[in-house]
Amino acid sequence: MTERMMLKKYIFVVVAVFVIALIAGYFWLRPDTSITNYPSSGANIIAFGDSLVRGVGASEGHNFVDLLSEKTGRSIANLGVAGDTTADGLARVNELDKYQLKVVLVLLGGNDHLKKVPIDETFDNLARLIENIQSRGAIVLLLGVRGGLFADRFADRYEALSKKYHTAYVPDILDGLFAHPEYMSDEIHPNEKGYAKIAERIYPVLENILQ
Repeated sequence: MTERMMLKKYIFVVVAVFVIALIAGYFWLRPDTSITNYPSSGANIIAFGDSLVRGVGASEGHNFVDLLSEKTGRSIANLGVAGDTTADGLARVNELDKYQLKVVLVLLGGNDHLKKVPIDETFDNLARLIENIQSRGAIVLLLGVRGGLFADRFADRYEALSKKYHTAYVPDILDGLFAHPEYMSDEIHPNEKGYAKIAERIYPVLENILQ
């Protein structure tokens, strides 16, 4: 093989690899059009949930909702209420009435575990909440939490719920934070470093569905 032919072959291989990488990147990064209500024509992004949404354990402006707002450059309304169970969240879902919903981040379930709410009741409530939000034309971004210190009883149920209703999904947002005091303000709530980790996990999924 002549030097010229080898050069042509090399250029062909480089171009082919570049094109394949470009195509793979497109399919990897493009929004998942199977997500219910994507793309949403609404205007408002809402974070709906419990003390983790409210940001207990962090100073003002350093909860994951505010950090996501900074990262995306979009306002995100914080409808987190400390102590809320899934039943509490379902009972106040009409707080969403005043918004033109685009995306609703849903983070509930941790207090159900702490209060020993039956697991079927927890996920029935979440299903009803998701149905209500989706009926308003919004995309649901479901955020999971661990259901048990040693055996996680929630992981499969969150995933099944996400698949059934075609939501965007981030599993166990507290993964790797428990038992690491540098990330926790108490046994349950992260500190500012912990909330920053949570925001990093949620951001790429949220940014993808905002496109």
